Parts: sequence; C-alpha cells; structure tokens
Amino acid sequence: MRILSMNPGHDGAIAFVEDGRLIYSLEGEKDSFGRYGGISASLVLQAMDMAPGQPDVLAIGGWHKALPGYLSQHGAGYFGVDPGVTSEGSFCGKPVTVFTSSHERSHLFMVAAMAPAAPLRECVILVWEGEIGAFYHWQNYGAKITPLPVLAEPGSRYAALFALADRTFWDSGDVPRLQDAGKLMALTAYAADSEPRSEVKEVVEEFMKPGKTFEPFEKISFRDSALYNCGVDSPLLHTAARYLTTRLFETFRSVAESRLPRGLPLLISGGCGLNCEWNRSWRESGLFTDVFVPPCANDSGSAIGTAMDAATYFGEPCRLEWNVYAGAPFVHDGEPDPARWSVQPLHVERLARQLLDGRVAAWVQGRYEIGPRALGHRSLLASPLTAGAKDLLNTIKKREGYRPIAPCCIAEDMGLWFDNPVEDPYMLYFSRVRTDALPAVTHVDGTARVQSVRSSDEPTLYRLLESFRAVSGYGVLCNTSLNFSGHGFINRMSELIGYCETKNISDVIVGDSWYQRSELGSTHT
Repeated sequence: MRILSMNPGHDGAIAFVEDGRLIYSLEGEKDSFGRYGGISASLVLQAMDMAPGQPDVLAIGGWHKALPGYLSQHGAGYFGVDPGVTSEGSFCGKPVTVFTSSHERSHLFMVAAMAPAAPLRECVILVWEGEIGAFYHWQNYGAKITPLPVLAEPGSRYAALFALADRTFWDSGDVPRLQDAGKLMALTAYAADSEPRSEVKEVVEEFMKPGKTFEPFEKISFRDSALYNCGVDSPLLHTAARYLTTRLFETFRSVAESRLPRGLPLLISGGCGLNCEWNRSWRESGLFTDVFVPPCANDSGSAIGTAMDAATYFGEPCRLEWNVYAGAPFVHDGEPDPARWSVQPLHVERLARQLLDGRVAAWVQGRYEIGPRALGHRSLLASPLTAGAKDLLNTIKKREGYRPIAPCCIAEDMGLWFDNPVEDPYMLYFSRVRTDALPAVTHVDGTARVQSVRSSDEPTLYRLLESFRAVSGYGVLCNTSLNFSGHGFINRMSELIGYCETKNISDVIVGDSWYQRSELGSTHT
C-alpha cells in the first residue's frame, strides 16, 4: 500500500510510506524556507517528483483553523483519539481513498510506528507539546488507546516564561513563539543553585495552574511581577526557568508514578520531547523498562504519524522501516565560480588538520535529516577545543551567545569524555562533560547534547572524527545546523555558496567533493 500524507499546520511536512517503508519525509522549513513553516507549492512539487508511484491513500492530518467563535478545522481536527475516517476521492483523475485523523493521533502513531520494538502490543506514550499534555495507555497494538490528561499547554507555558521576561514580546494578544522554548532550555543552565525567591515561585506557580491558557499569552496580567520585562539575561529569569523546568517534569512524573501501569516502555512525542534534560530524567526515573524518543518528536513527524494511522486503519501493522536521513537530496543547481572556488576530492586527514587550526567547514552529505537536529548531513563542523569556536559559530548563525553548540562523537569513545553517556545518534539527551578540554561544546552547567556516530551509520563523518582524533586526541567535533538564521537547512548549491561567501567559510564539503575558496572576503555578518 502506498500512502501520501500531509501535516497542514506549522512544521508542515509531506511523507510517503510504501508497504511499511518510509520513502521520504519532506519538511516545509527545509531548503531555506522559514522555520516552523507550512507546506509550500515547491514542497508539493518535490513530493510528487520523489513519489515512487500513484498513492492508494491520501492522508491528511487534523488541525484547527484560526476562526474565533467557529469550530472550523482541517480534516479530523486537532484533538481526539477516535479512529480516522475515510472518503472516496481522486488523484490526477484516478480514484484514491482519502483518510483523515486528528493531530493528537498523529503523535501517537508516529512514535509507536518508529519505536525500535514496533509493533508494540502495549506501552505508555507521553505527548507533550504546545497544547497537549497527556499520557496514553496504548493497548492491543493501538486498537485501544486510553488518554490520561495531565496538564494542557506544557510547551506554551514553557515558552511563555521566556516571553514574560523578553521586552520585545507584546503585552497582549500574542501567542508564545515556538523558538522561545529552546531558548529557555538553554537559559536554565545559568540558574544559581540557591532556592528561588518567593516572587519567582509565585509567578511559576501561577504558570502551573490547570486550566490557565497561554494561547494567546496575556503578558500584561503579570505586569506587577518581578519577571515582567526583566530581560532574558536576568538571573531572575534563569532561576524561574530552572524552577518551571522542575515543576513541569515533576507534575508529569507524579502522575506517571501514581496512575500508570509499571513494566512498560515509554514513548515520547511532541515538541517537549526535544528537551534533552527531561528525556534524560525520564530514562533515570526508573518508572519504565525503556524510553524511546524519535528524532522528529515535534510536529515535523506528524505526517509520518498520520500515514501510519492510515496504514493501521487498512490492516497493516503499526511498524515503520525508517532512516533519519529520509529528507530530500541536495540540489546541485550550479557550480561555484571557479575564479573564487577550487574543487578537489575530500581528504579527511587534511580537513581534520584544518579544523584543528580553527577553520569551519560546511558539511553536506546525502539527503537531509528529518526533524530539527543537524546530524551530519547538513552541518557546520568545527574544533571543540577552544571556547572561541562556540562564539564564532553563534556569530555565523546569528544566534544569542548563551546558546550552546552540540558535539558529535565517535560512539565507542563517548565514555572517555562524557559521564554515563546515552548512545544516541539523534542528539536528544544531555550528558555531563568529564573534561575541560572541550569548551566549545560544554554548556555553562557542564553538560552537552551529544550525537553518537558509528561507522555503520555515517562512514564519512566517522572517518573525519577518527582523523580529528588522530591529530588532536579527541574524536569529537562541534556539529551545528547549516542554515540561514530563522530558516531550515540549506539544501541547494547556489544558496550554500552564497551563505559561505557571506560568512567567510572557506571549506565546503558536498559528498566526496571539497570546495575551497581561494580568497576570503569581508568579515562575518
């Protein structure tokens, strides 16, 4: 069975599944479109071009329309765990079945199908995101799903705290910005170890009240609090961020401990599944036999989930054969100007030496990653051995200086440089750095979000890490996403070369080709 599936909301995506195999998952923000964007016309054309044939099923994920006072919705709507519905339609003049199910179900079926042990007869699924905050008891391979609501809008509460301190966020009528949750996660590391002040606790406890809504976030209602427009660099916000992080996790953990069956694995979906501290805490909670978080835990995986919901509806098992590099191939829409760029075969030993000398390399391999993490196919790579590398990369990416830079590491070496590391090829867990030799990837609290790399998964990146270890003693590199600020991964040669010329990056690797710029231009912008 061939299923073409779409997520119509933010983090829009189009996925194609054939006989339980993920053919592709193409995301609206990739190819330098705006972050968190929806499906574009060019993405639809690309999806049609990459499709292996006529789909048997068109699957549409549910969403809501922004019509105040109306119950209008896309497809089956945002909420609900009832099975999807079908109707008859056509595709390019040929009959096709149209399937739609809720956005809530897309999270459940995505993570259940992608789990290593799928299909799962029974498990616990946690969905926490901007609007949904609930556990689900998954039984009979998904035929029975029992929700256990905990706290609505956990992600929006988290992002709203950043907005409360941020002087650029409007007082009324605005919704928490998707990118601010990640920024707040970075700022929690700056919190002092002391007990939060009473006025900080008071604000956080107000944020934790059940039934309180944050979409929109009426910031003006907190104008008398100490956190109102205090600035994102304020220690008050850092302390509040740490306290809210703890309160949110403990609220969900308490429900899991008291009301969920034991002896089951936990699967995590929703944007809060990108919080590496919470993921590590779930693994260490002792409440579950195993924990699985997919690389596309946020809404970028929803098209996959709706496709698998449709597949299960038509009698196929809820099991997906997938690879994290299931995005679109790189577009060679031209070659760099030979007057400014030379090209030669990739020589990883020489590149490793240049990275050690302080160079930054744009690194492109194969198809782009699904989900928001750069995992060695659309990356900027640099040496982790100097603190200046972090500042340089954040300057290139136009990011705030407090934002951490993640490392990639030879999987077999992780225990040398990180305490009790979680082998994770998707950068979804924090590990504590056990050496002071890696300042560029060590966050202020001593942690790092490590991507483990094995030769069987990423042979070229693995060889580069081996070569860097040979010249430096450390099989670790800085690995951050290759993108224009506020946009998804770069995916075409013309934009890549323009980016590197603007950013003074003189080394560009695309597959086995190494492009080097003969002369550097202006300073970083």
